[in-house]
Amino acid sequence: MKSIRYTSSPLLASKTPMWRSKFVVAALALAFIGLTARAAYVQVFDNAFFQRQGDRRVLRTLELPASRGRIFDRNGLLLASSVLAPSIWAIPEEVKADDADLRKLAKLLGMPLKDLQHKLGEDDRSFVWLKRLVDQPVAQQIADMKIPGIHQRKEYKRKYPEGEAAAHVVGFTDVENKGIEGAERSFDKLLAGREGSRRVIKDRLGHAVEEVGEEVPPVDGKDIHLSIDSKIQFFAYQKLRDAVIANKAKTGSVVVLDTATGEVLALANYPSYVPDDRRNLSGPQLRNIAITDTFEPGSVMKPITVATALELGRVTPQTVIQTGPGSYQLDKFTVRDTHNYGALTVEGVIQKSSNIGALKIAQRLSAKEMWDVYTSLGYGRKPDLTFPGAATGRLRPWKSWKPIEQSTMAYGYGLSASLFQMAHSYSAFAHDGVVIPATLLRSPDGQPVQGVKVFSEKTARAVRKMLQMAAGPGGTGQRAQTVGYSVGGKSGTARKQQGKGYAAGKYRAWFAGMAPIEQPRVIVAVMVDEPSAGTFYGGAVAAPVFSEVVQQTLRVMGVAPDMAVKPEIVTEQVQESF
Repeated sequence: MKSIRYTSSPLLASKTPMWRSKFVVAALALAFIGLTARAAYVQVFDNAFFQRQGDRRVLRTLELPASRGRIFDRNGLLLASSVLAPSIWAIPEEVKADDADLRKLAKLLGMPLKDLQHKLGEDDRSFVWLKRLVDQPVAQQIADMKIPGIHQRKEYKRKYPEGEAAAHVVGFTDVENKGIEGAERSFDKLLAGREGSRRVIKDRLGHAVEEVGEEVPPVDGKDIHLSIDSKIQFFAYQKLRDAVIANKAKTGSVVVLDTATGEVLALANYPSYVPDDRRNLSGPQLRNIAITDTFEPGSVMKPITVATALELGRVTPQTVIQTGPGSYQLDKFTVRDTHNYGALTVEGVIQKSSNIGALKIAQRLSAKEMWDVYTSLGYGRKPDLTFPGAATGRLRPWKSWKPIEQSTMAYGYGLSASLFQMAHSYSAFAHDGVVIPATLLRSPDGQPVQGVKVFSEKTARAVRKMLQMAAGPGGTGQRAQTVGYSVGGKSGTARKQQGKGYAAGKYRAWFAGMAPIEQPRVIVAVMVDEPSAGTFYGGAVAAPVFSEVVQQTLRVMGVAPDMAVKPEIVTEQVQESF
């Protein structure tokens, strides 16, 4: 085979024109200069813009969720806690699954197949939530399927072991773990903690391949201990529920206060709801009626009117008030008692719940004197209680009171208050004339707290005696009596307002009192709205709930009985004025 002589090729042997060589060299030089200029522009002159663009494509900030703090009752019993509940999300453009996998995934997520397909077909092809906060076993089954493009995020879901009994106190959170109702909302900043974060570089498949910078660890929320006693709370809710159902009423509420510390031991409403399952929840179920709703308190105000007159020296417990013939003309209005009680002592006015007696005592007081006492007891002011939606109530300035308004306020008409405000105001009688602040948080070591002195100790003791008479033989609250403990309290029956007047046949039944009567440890207030099973008086509807709650509460607190024998069973039913 002959060797090839390339130099003998006419093509290679021909001379190349000089301009062609210069053109190629110039083109290479210009290309190099262009690349150098571009590199300088990208890396020096507009570095920040291109750095941001690069970071947007590969850098991701991953949130590290904080665990929400737990809620305990006063004895350390769990009321709310967080459990791991991953959320399922997807990158639709990366999802690769056959029909069988999609059907299985839809079943695990608890949604129709067409809804899952719709989510995966949305316009945003880079991110879509499939379901938030699924149970851990379900999340594990989804992870085991290993479907490309289906991801999970670590999140937490709240659990409420006490269910509907403590729902209005504890409240609940939303899907983002933010407090929406109750203590969850009131103490959200303490419970929430602070989320952490870490910066990572992700590849095109979304996998983290490298960490960038320092990780910011999450700070878990703090635990809180409420003043609520779960045993008392459950029992109060149970007895309230039974009373509402038995009396065919609309709603009911009960409040239990510790007279020494101002702690709320129980706060229950019926109907209630299950915080873990709010699918069919209605607005009325959510309302914490004991705190958010206000009503005319009726006869529950009579002891306050009497206490004011006693404190100012306008009457004594034995001052005689003429209430006959059972009706009293006041301007264009006629005020009536249920019976013609004739001449009553001030003690008898409270025992028999005389409207006429209360208004005649109020006539010995000025409007300002009554207003000062009412406001000192918390009426017309928003409670200091750390709780969402606490109502202020209505108490007009004393300068605008008309004589008839001053008279009707003496027996609980013309002003409004919540059940909690009424219960709290009675702490002045239970605490020897001092109104102490109320709290939903457990007091350190149960230490007594400082309050505002409204009445003298003598006045408070005198009123307690009257309350004992009202709850005893011949009084309107005889069914408030309990085994082993002396009690005192005042029943109330108020017509329901409707428009500018009052609804026919619609009432609210109340009872507020304390026990043991000589050295009260608890205040209990009960309200039943629109009882319609035949009786509507507070002494017949609300007083029995008071009796049962007081007895159970004092036993749980370890208070020794102050009565050696079971009180006499009274069969006579006394109707109260309203």
